[in-house]
Amino acid sequence: MCGGFTCSKNSLLALNVVYVLVAFVLIFVAAYAKGTSIVSSLSLVSGIIACGVFLLIISIVGLIGATKHHQVILFFYMIILFIIFIIQFSLACACLAMNETQQKYLTLTGWNGFNNDTRHDVQVLLHCCGFSSWNDTIGHPPCDDITNEEGVSCCDPEAKNCCNSAPDADCKCKPCEPIILKRMNYGLSVSGGIGLFFSFTEVFGFLIAKRHRHQIDPSRANVKSLLH
Repeated sequence: MCGGFTCSKNSLLALNVVYVLVAFVLIFVAAYAKGTSIVSSLSLVSGIIACGVFLLIISIVGLIGATKHHQVILFFYMIILFIIFIIQFSLACACLAMNETQQKYLTLTGWNGFNNDTRHDVQVLLHCCGFSSWNDTIGHPPCDDITNEEGVSCCDPEAKNCCNSAPDADCKCKPCEPIILKRMNYGLSVSGGIGLFFSFTEVFGFLIAKRHRHQIDPSRANVKSLLH
């Protein structure tokens, strides 16, 4: 029957193999999301990466526990897996629930935390100039050597005050804030959605491990019966 010892053991083994793959998905997707945000300090996404690492470790423990039917290993496997579910579920919901105001605050904090060299690298990478606008009061490094997405230089070579604080400056590049926010929103949505979806499978793994832990191994039962 499917609820028997062999079935639950094979199900737990298969589920932990899936967890290994899920762990890599969480790690790489969350790392990509964190990388694309560039100037934002996304501790929530870092938390999902940590959950992926712990899930990878605990899935290996689960494989060992299911193979050997080790009561102690399976017990700790259940407890840690449930803790990972709670943390991952909470972080995923927080990622999905982050509103635009909070994202703007994180982006502004990140931009203000970097020096002009880093800001210049961001402008080159995103083909943008300035933060909220090219003449904002936050300040930004010169955009003379930066091109927009069409490959056109932000500044006209003949313009004297191009893309700086001058009110009459003419800048052909978009500001960085909307580009960063777009990337951040995409990263939070993807990592949060994947984290939330796969967190429910961990509850399923907890229930299978609990059932398997309380079952009797038929091979051991036969050995005991022969000895008696």
